[in-house]
Amino acid sequence: INAYGKYLPLKQLVIFGGVKQGNQEAALKKGVDILVATPGRLLDFIAQGIISLKNLEIFVLDEADRMLDMGFVHDVKRIIKLLPQKRQTLFFSATMPGEIQKLANSILNNPVKVEVTPVSSTADTIK
Repeated sequence: INAYGKYLPLKQLVIFGGVKQGNQEAALKKGVDILVATPGRLLDFIAQGIISLKNLEIFVLDEADRMLDMGFVHDVKRIIKLLPQKRQTLFFSATMPGEIQKLANSILNNPVKVEVTPVSSTADTIK
């Protein structure tokens, strides 16, 4: 985010669990334009009234398949229920197992699917 936005007047913050929340909370109180958060810490801050999603315009769910692998899918579903109806949602996943496809279908309206075919290489023994 820093590299792409270094010439833009955007304030961004990353919040995550496993550390004391004091510094993260203080930074949030200054206001942010872009917030990157782990599901658990985001839910903690919402429950404490530190974060409100009512003015959220764009929701990005990246590494959705990894969220499933790591057991975060239930937290992600809880967050989605708290999002404003009017928003843009960007959903990224390297793979699309059934549960991730189901999640995508439940949160996306008129989605545009972009698929990238893996680079295929020729076997080294072929000349």
